[in-house]
Amino acid sequence: MTESAVKSQICILGGGFGGLYTALRLAQFPWSSPPEITLVDHSDRFVFTPLLYELITGELQAWEIAPPFVELLKDTPGVFHQGTVSAVDLKEKTVHLSEGASLTYDKLVLALGGETPKNSIPGVAAYALTFRTLSDAYRLEEALQRQERSDRDRIRVVVVGAGPSGVELACKLAERLGSRGRIRLVDRNTEILKSSPEFNRKAALRALEERGVWIDLETTPVAVTVDQIALQYKDRVDELPVDIVLWTVGTAVSPVIAALDLPKTPTGRLQVTPTLQVVDHPEIFALGDAADAVDEQGDPIPHTAQAAFQQADYTAWNLWASLRDRPLLPCRYSHLGEMLTLGTDRAALAGLGLTLDGPLAYLARRLAYLYRMPTFEHQLKVGLNWMAKPLLDLFTGIAN
Repeated sequence: MTESAVKSQICILGGGFGGLYTALRLAQFPWSSPPEITLVDHSDRFVFTPLLYELITGELQAWEIAPPFVELLKDTPGVFHQGTVSAVDLKEKTVHLSEGASLTYDKLVLALGGETPKNSIPGVAAYALTFRTLSDAYRLEEALQRQERSDRDRIRVVVVGAGPSGVELACKLAERLGSRGRIRLVDRNTEILKSSPEFNRKAALRALEERGVWIDLETTPVAVTVDQIALQYKDRVDELPVDIVLWTVGTAVSPVIAALDLPKTPTGRLQVTPTLQVVDHPEIFALGDAADAVDEQGDPIPHTAQAAFQQADYTAWNLWASLRDRPLLPCRYSHLGEMLTLGTDRAALAGLGLTLDGPLAYLARRLAYLYRMPTFEHQLKVGLNWMAKPLLDLFTGIAN
């Protein structure tokens, strides 16, 4: 059946890089009769997560990295529906929302991002903060302001997990808190950024050392309380006073994905074909943290923002092709390298034969992410604001 015979319903669950960019890409195809495209997310805003760290230091404002879905989809056939997915009825092809509404679909896209697991260590769920969403950033901001308003000489922060997120957080927090900050980066591995290029690892180590961040490797948290964290190093456990604990370790699949009776890999993620269709369910596509995907060569695709960004192109094409009786394309993933922010004027990047550290890398990272922002209109707004900000700061300084 072709897409012109019946107006198909495409339901996209999750408005991260995978879900939103699939919806935006679908709008660019030559539909003779556009399908009904519904994007569902519990939040009203998309979050450009690689730039979330800039909120800590006030380098960027929330509107720049978190535009409303309604604004991003306004010139497309896509419609945004704010709601929390409670269940998916695969037999009836219906999505149920906790708010009471239900949505039917012909094609379903599962792009529900992962969550940071907090149930492995006593006290983490109650006392530690995660850093994945805009709400997480607001909670951290509130916690920092409480500490900054206090009369204590030292603000003690422990960041658990020395992957990219933990390292970027530690650098930003060290710059924000300055001499009052006592930042400790904890990881159970023998080195930071275990999966990163060596160039980025060395650049990050220099940045952390210059900012006075303590690094505890081969160290495992065993408990968190309201004002302490217990850390185990070999056979010794030390209890350290702490004001803020940030937890950046691991990724768990969404509870909705976990509850679905669909083929899964040992990680709990959905098993998909190279065309990003769930095995034995060609009407369902899955990408990002929801799926363990492989490319056309059978190589695993990482669970990163840049991978979800690329998968969205293939998901959109294959949705369009499946409704037009066209051949579907296996996903081809190209690793474009890694970029890290290491403070307010420093970054590191390694990829495509290029390595760069310092202010120039900071600028290159900003420009690369500006280019990847979801719509040209939003790129223009943010780009003009970035260009105008130095002038406004200059005039403000003169006026004062």
